[in-house]
Amino acid sequence: MERDTSVIAHDLRNTSVPDRNLALELVRVTEAAALAAARWVGRGDKESSDQAAVDAMRFTLHAVPMDGLVVIGEGEKDEAPMLYNGEQIGDGSPPEVDIAVDPLEGTRLTARGMPSALSVVALAERGSMFDPGPCVYMEKIACAPDIADLLDLDRPLEETLRLVAKRRGSDVSDLLVIMLDRDRHKDGIQAIRRAGGRIRFITDGDVAAALVAVSQGTGVDLLWGIGGTPEGVLSAAAIKCIGGQLVGRLWPRDDDERNRALEAGYDLDEMLDVDRLVAGKDVFFAATGVTDGDLLQGVRYFDGSEATTESLVMRSRSGTVRKVQARHNRVKLRELTGTRYG
Repeated sequence: MERDTSVIAHDLRNTSVPDRNLALELVRVTEAAALAAARWVGRGDKESSDQAAVDAMRFTLHAVPMDGLVVIGEGEKDEAPMLYNGEQIGDGSPPEVDIAVDPLEGTRLTARGMPSALSVVALAERGSMFDPGPCVYMEKIACAPDIADLLDLDRPLEETLRLVAKRRGSDVSDLLVIMLDRDRHKDGIQAIRRAGGRIRFITDGDVAAALVAVSQGTGVDLLWGIGGTPEGVLSAAAIKCIGGQLVGRLWPRDDDERNRALEAGYDLDEMLDVDRLVAGKDVFFAATGVTDGDLLQGVRYFDGSEATTESLVMRSRSGTVRKVQARHNRVKLRELTGTRYG
């Protein structure tokens, strides 16, 4: 087949658009953060595990060939010693991209040696990621592609469960909803139980939970609940790659946060789907397991000198989802990076 060389030339000139699979670069970033954080598994120190992951992620991100701007980070520069909103990341070369990071999703999970801690990073074209402003939390619901059109935060939760059960030819009692175990979910818990649905509670980690909800064969039908807005953007990036849907709505914690959001022009009634949360057409996502979970194996150590990692690497434009298993020589890594990899 003859190729359209005018389109190829245009793509080569448009250096602001990612033209290579940056997700394969990003997996090195999440591997580094996971390896660093895993040295703190079960040691009861959330701050040290998080800082280790941040240091390793920042160190590796700066080597990635991109001009990156952190849109979803750890708050403003003066408020967080972590990867902060507005930080410039990468080696400064094209393409220009937005970046969302969570060097350690599940600091408490790591500190307590519990399942499903991850290191996560996503990127998309510059200006395409939703900036949550002052709103730390959002109400979310997520699911696999076959029931994506049934998501509606304005509809009673019981009714949504009945519609999902009907679509799947099952009973509501067959459905399993995953959610954070929080007091603020009291009404939703009661609604699910009234309808006859089942609940799987998690202590932390709703990016991992969103991935479980949209993936086949996990036994989970829906993610629902009020969780972090940054995690909502990261989840949306993953879902744009893997398929499914997430619908969210900003959830101010108090009147002050509500007023600041309104003054900044946010519509607090707007339902935000994955295309609103991450508008880019070429989205990249990588996650590496720190502790064992439903989808990924955590970091494991062998013979005092080697470690293994397992990662998900995804790109929306191609729809490719890779599971990457890697073996790392810790002695050589220390020679290259100091003690960042433990």
